[in-house]
This record gives sequence, structure tokens and C-alpha cells, in this order.
Amino acid sequence: MKKVRKELLVTCEKGRSRLALLENSEVAEVYIEKNRKKSIVGNIYIGRITNVLPGMSAAFVDIGVGKNALLYLQDLVLMEDGSHVRPRRISKALKQNDTIVVQVTKDPMSGKGARLTTYLSLPGRLMVYMPQSKRSGVSRKLPERERERLRRLAKEIKPGEGSTIIRTAAQKARKKDLEDDLDYLLKQWAETQEKIASGKKPPAVVYSEPDLAVRVVRDTVTREFRSVLVDNKTEFNRIRDYLSRTAPELKDRVQMHKDKDLLFARYGVDKAIEAALRRKVALPSGGHLVIDEAEALTAIDVNTGSYTGKKSLEDTVLKTNLEASIEVVRQLRLRDIGGIIVIDFIDMENPDNRVRVLETLETELERDRTKTQVVTLSDLGLVEMTRKNVTEGLADTLGKTCPHCEGRGLVFGE
Repeated sequence: MKKVRKELLVTCEKGRSRLALLENSEVAEVYIEKNRKKSIVGNIYIGRITNVLPGMSAAFVDIGVGKNALLYLQDLVLMEDGSHVRPRRISKALKQNDTIVVQVTKDPMSGKGARLTTYLSLPGRLMVYMPQSKRSGVSRKLPERERERLRRLAKEIKPGEGSTIIRTAAQKARKKDLEDDLDYLLKQWAETQEKIASGKKPPAVVYSEPDLAVRVVRDTVTREFRSVLVDNKTEFNRIRDYLSRTAPELKDRVQMHKDKDLLFARYGVDKAIEAALRRKVALPSGGHLVIDEAEALTAIDVNTGSYTGKKSLEDTVLKTNLEASIEVVRQLRLRDIGGIIVIDFIDMENPDNRVRVLETLETELERDRTKTQVVTLSDLGLVEMTRKNVTEGLADTLGKTCPHCEGRGLVFGE
């Protein structure tokens, strides 16, 4: 994969931050939180079991955020004598009014409560610390030689309790960098344990993820970033303070945007967001995508449009599908589409061409930090894939359900 030039833009207005990740000057990802609706993914709570549902192998938990959250049996791990025990029946493990420590893995969305787990983890810049686990690992997105180097370093700094997963951002990191990150996480875990043991009555939060800007900087900014541009002095200082503690070598890449032009307008982010809210997306040669988001899945249709090609129908179709493979991934990231996704590529006669399209799609997905899984391209040109659904997508964040069509459309700009 070619080297990508990355920049992060942070703009603040009316007490709210919005962020945009640029790759080679193109908007790749946008991070926006609704006013008064901060994401709670990653927060740890002392919750109270309100109802156990054996028929669903799940339990409802009150964590103090309005609608009760949902804990499935598959996400329930109990600690007994220092070892993990996964119960076979949820009714045997949990009772109504029990107190339980849980972490949020998915925000409330579409009228559903948050999704929970009892398998706790604390993310840092270079690693994730898992206090209940004994199995460590290294990101699979790193080259094998680098993974082996980081495995050796991880063994040398292994914590007394728990384990770590080394993140992609740790590429080329020194042993001291990893030690500093682990020390930071161990202190956070010690503070969290104190709050858990303090006897707080549920529901109560015992660990909160940082604000959006710091969270995105932590999870995305690495040595390959050219700059982090910020147009607000308070947010600028907050980000620099965080990097001073966790990655001093990156602190100077955070710069104030002092031009009169609004940051998002100058770099074309506002236009990219506006385009991402449309159903139809143009491709470079004249073809286009049609993206339809339903409640259960997202359907993406590929069309040649005005592109007629020059050599043959198969060549025209191949070029359109290859362009679509790149643009589909860009739209998934930009719109933050999750769940089941079906892509209807144009039919191709040549099996080698189908392989090329699928390989292009998978190569582009390597840039996506969100977990995805692709099923082989079928003879009909259909690709079925999943993308982890953690928060509301861009459309739901910026819009609201239309009162006239009862959910078949969205109203924006309010």
C-alpha cells in the first residue's frame, strides 16, 4: 500500500468539537457528537440487573443513562479463583437487583439500549490493557517482522496482572514508549478499582473515556501524521497536554489554525459531509454508487452511468467496479456505516476480474480501523460484508427521523 499523508482537523463551535481525518488531502473520516449526547462507549459502570431474560440469554442492566442497557450471555465473563468462567445459562449467573461491573461496547441507537460486556479493557495510545486477561497479542495490521519485535518487548514489560494488546500505532515504538503507556494505563486501572471498591451504589460511573478530541487523537494520531490543526485555544492546549504525557515526540505536530477562513470550509470538509448525506455518489470515470441505508442492512449498487468505455464491455465494467471498490470503502468510513452491507457490483464474465475487484476492496479496507469481515464475491457480483456498528452513523448523528415519511427519510440542518 502506498504511503498515505495524514492530517487531523479539530474545529470547535458552541462548545462542541468536530474532527476530520484527511488522507492525501481527501476527507476520510468525520467525528461528530450530538449536542448533549456524548458517546459512552468505553465507559465502565457499576450497574444493577433490572431483568434477566433466559429466552434471550441476556439481562437488562441499569447504568444510569436512561434506557436500560443489554448484557448478552456471550459477553458475560465471571471471575472465580482468579480464572475466567463463562456460565452456560444467564439465569444461573445473574439475578434481579444484582450489582455488576460492566463496560459499554456500543452506544444506544435506533431506540435500543447500550450494549455491555463484563470483559473490561482500558485503551492507551500504543496498547490496550485488559486487567482480567492472561493472553497478550499484537495488531495483525503490522508487518510480521515488526509484530515479532513488539511481541518480544511486550514480554519484557508484561504487567503483574492482566495482559496487553499492542496497537497498530506502536509501530517503531521503543521499549520506554511502551512502558510509559502501560504505566499510564495501570494508574487508570488502579483509580478505577478504588472507585469500584468504594461502595458506590449503582448505577454509578467508575471510568469515563476522555472527550471526543482527545479520544480521536489517542486512537488515530501516529508518527505518520503530518499535523493536527486546531482552531480553538482551549482544545489546542488540552490535546498538547495529553500528548505531553503520552507521546511527547508528537506534541509539536499540534498547531493552531489562525487563518480567517473557517477550518472545515477551507479543507473542504463541509462539502464532503454534505455529499456524504446524498444517496448517489459519483465515480471518477462517470459511473456512480447508489447507497440505501435500511434498519437491518445497507445496500450499495454500482452503475456504469454515463461511462461507456473504449475497449470492451468487460473492460468498462472492470474499471467501474475497481473505482467503486475504492469509493465504497471511503463512503463506509466517511458515513460510519455499520452492520450488514451488501454491495452489488456489475456482473463480470472473467473470474480473474472478480478476484481483482475483491482484492482492491480488501486492500482499501486495510485503512479502516473499524473491524470488517468480507464474504467472497459471488458469481452474481454480490459482496456481503459486515462492519462493526459502535456508534450512530453520520446521517443519524446530523439528522432526525422525518415526521412525514415515518423513517424513510431524514431531515437535516436543524
